[in-house]
Amino acid sequence: MKCSRSAAVIASLLLAPLTSSAQDVINVAYSERPPYLLPQADGTPAGLTGTPAVQAFNNAGIKVQWHKVPSNRQLAMVKDPKGLNCAIGWYAVPERLAYAKFSKAIYRDKGWLLLANPTFAARGITTMEELSKQRDIRVLVKDNYSYGGLDKFIQRWHPVVAVSTASTARMLQSVAKGSVDMMFVSEEEGNYLLKHEAGEHAANLRLLALKDTPRGPERHIMCSKAVPDEIMARLNKAITFK
Repeated sequence: MKCSRSAAVIASLLLAPLTSSAQDVINVAYSERPPYLLPQADGTPAGLTGTPAVQAFNNAGIKVQWHKVPSNRQLAMVKDPKGLNCAIGWYAVPERLAYAKFSKAIYRDKGWLLLANPTFAARGITTMEELSKQRDIRVLVKDNYSYGGLDKFIQRWHPVVAVSTASTARMLQSVAKGSVDMMFVSEEEGNYLLKHEAGEHAANLRLLALKDTPRGPERHIMCSKAVPDEIMARLNKAITFK
């Protein structure tokens, strides 16, 4: 399918790095991911991470161009060493610290839950240790995402991992249909999905809380190395989350 001329222009703008002549404008990327990020009519995001991010940029007096793009595209923008680009709501994990700058935290997740199908729920697993002994579990993870303190656990666990580039709302359908057994979700996202997104699939989904899951990680504004330290300092001063 051929892209329209307008779509091609938008794509070229996103791909083109910003030069020193546009240092006062920061490209900020996000994708629709309720309850964290919800697009508004004016192009800005609202939600648990969207609202504080918009407020921080506004209060810091930083000029922003908002872009609603997929998560992998956001990573590409931030990795661009010449682009003045940022993305909202990312975890500050070691891999990303190599190519990105991070603001102070703008939100902290409450904790992790397992979104599972009834067959998995019937196993009656109550702790992470019990979960780690289940070698036949099919776990769905999102491509290029970090699960904070769970990353190392998943690596040690070695379950059957399925990687998805779909939205979290679409991923839950794979769980409900039994294509996979479970996926990790934050408490906030899990409750939102079951209430607003699951629809007819809700009957085949269970939210499970294990006793010893790690504390929910902090979420930040992640920016490319090209974003000046002075901009990051202004942004941090304007962030009110504690």
